[in-house]
This record gives sequence, C-alpha cells and structure tokens, in this order.
Amino acid sequence: MARIGLVLGAGGAVGEGFHAGVLRAISEVTGFDPRSAEIVVGTSAGSVVAASLRAGLGAADIFARATGRPLTASGERLFDRLPSAEGALGRTSGERRLGPSSPELLGRFLTRPQSFKAAKAITALLPEGRRDVAHWFANFDLAFPAGSWPAQPLWICAVSLEEGRRVVFGQDEPPDERPAVARAVQASCAIPAIFKPVVIQGRRYVDGGIHSPTNADLLAGMALDAVIVSSPMSMSGPVAKGRGGRLAGVTRYPAGRALRRELALLAAQDVPVLTFEPNGELVSLMGLQAMDFSRRAPVAEQTLAMVRRSLEDAAGEVGRVLAGG
Repeated sequence: MARIGLVLGAGGAVGEGFHAGVLRAISEVTGFDPRSAEIVVGTSAGSVVAASLRAGLGAADIFARATGRPLTASGERLFDRLPSAEGALGRTSGERRLGPSSPELLGRFLTRPQSFKAAKAITALLPEGRRDVAHWFANFDLAFPAGSWPAQPLWICAVSLEEGRRVVFGQDEPPDERPAVARAVQASCAIPAIFKPVVIQGRRYVDGGIHSPTNADLLAGMALDAVIVSSPMSMSGPVAKGRGGRLAGVTRYPAGRALRRELALLAAQDVPVLTFEPNGELVSLMGLQAMDFSRRAPVAEQTLAMVRRSLEDAAGEVGRVLAGG
C-alpha cells in the first residue's frame, strides 16, 4: 500500500467546509480513504478535521457534518464523541488585557532581527483574545480518552507565543509528554486577538497558521509515496473581477507564497503532490470572514463539485500518484 501524507491547512469555518469537499471528492473519485493516510498534518481548522479522521470519522461523514446531512451508521456512533462548533465564536471571559500579548517575542526580534517574521511580530503586538473555545473541542477527550493519541501519526501545528517558534504536537514531544488531543487542537485554533492563548505545561500557544497556513514542509524527508495538500487560504488561477476579488487576491498571496515554498521542498525530493486550492469563484463564495459558519455548507458543496471535476479530468495521473507509481 502506498504511503500517503495528508496536509490540512488553516482556514476557519469556511476552511473546514473546503476540507470536507476535498476529502469527499477524493474518496468518491479515487477510492482513497483519508483515514488510511500514513501521516496527517493539521493546522488550525485543519487540525479539527485531522483529529476527526484519526478518531475514525470518514470523508462522507465529515462532508455530512459540514453540510447538515444525515451521517452514516458508523458516523452516528462516533458523532457524540466528536466536537461540533456551530455558529458561535466561543465564550468571552475576563477583562481584556491591553498591550502586546508577547513582549518576550518582541524583545527576541529586537535582539535577533534576523529572526523577524511579520506575521509573528503582528501576533506579538496584538492583545490577547478573550474568547475561550475549550468547549468546542472537549469531546475529543471522549474520542481520545486519558490523554491518549491515535496510533497513526497525527501532527498538530501551533506557535509558541513567547518564542514565536512552530510546535508540532504529536511529533515534537515524547509520547508520555503529549498534551490531550483536545488541548492541542484548541491551541492550533487559537486565532490571535480573538481567542485566548492556550496554556500547555506553562507555555502559551496560538494558531499554527501564524507560522504557515499549511506546514506542508513537515513532510519533506518522510519517505512518502505521495502527499495530498488541502489549502483553503491560498488560491489557484485568476482572482474574480472587482474590488472584492482584488482584495481576496492580496489577502491570500502570503498563504500562496508559503505553500509554493513548501511544495518546492517536496518537489526537490521527487515526492508527487496533489494540491487543492480554491479557485477565484470559490474564493468569492468563501468571503473575507473565515469564521462565517453560514458559508461552510455552500463552500463544501462547491468545493466537492470543483475537486470532483479536476480529479475526473486527471483520473489516470491521480490514480498513479495515490498508488505510489
């Protein structure tokens, strides 16, 4: 069996919808079950989908949850054990702390200017968020009891707020020191200035998308036969006409640039990659509010149609990639 790596990028509620459409289309057209991936890398919204896959939820049920359709019998059995964040941005708690969320990181940039990264500097300057989304992911404790992790590799990306470095839960620490899957996912989803940083073993963590919306470079050198990348925050093809399209193109440019660098690392090692990004039409539907839950279902539907067409047009090539040929 081919060793396939799966990368699920950041993107909020609409990103979850995009992942749902991508995974459903891949499963339908090629027969590949994303639950069988050798390694799954999840960032922010992608970490929620990644953990759901490792909990046993299949592509059809991930799509059903995103679109409000009935689940399969096996999905129904898992449903109550998996989290669902329907339309709320979490609970507001405590007074807003004014001032930078990480003076430590700002100081690091001053003493080591060569380490400066704009996204991380902005994160450090922003105040801490006040919304707590721990209840969104609490049910992962049922899927992965007593702090256990799945047997197959699950890598969840977050950023250390004090140091500004990427942390990959499930990879970076010894198995007996891993946080609960629920806490790792919560940390990966902690959008700066909106959600509270997540404290794990005394350190604060925020959204892994601050380092990279995809983090596909983690799979370089992993001796995989192929990699599938679902990247909701970048885009393929031309932007839609009008001011909204141009704005979307500008906001998605950094994610696309980061993705191209990561794909180049994989290409240098002759690893075949199937990359899925929203086209201009889909970007318009996704809008500029990543946490707009009302768009998740239509995004999932349109993504399914878009990816299904692209896979059917290149069925032979895709089949060879997924077979490791």
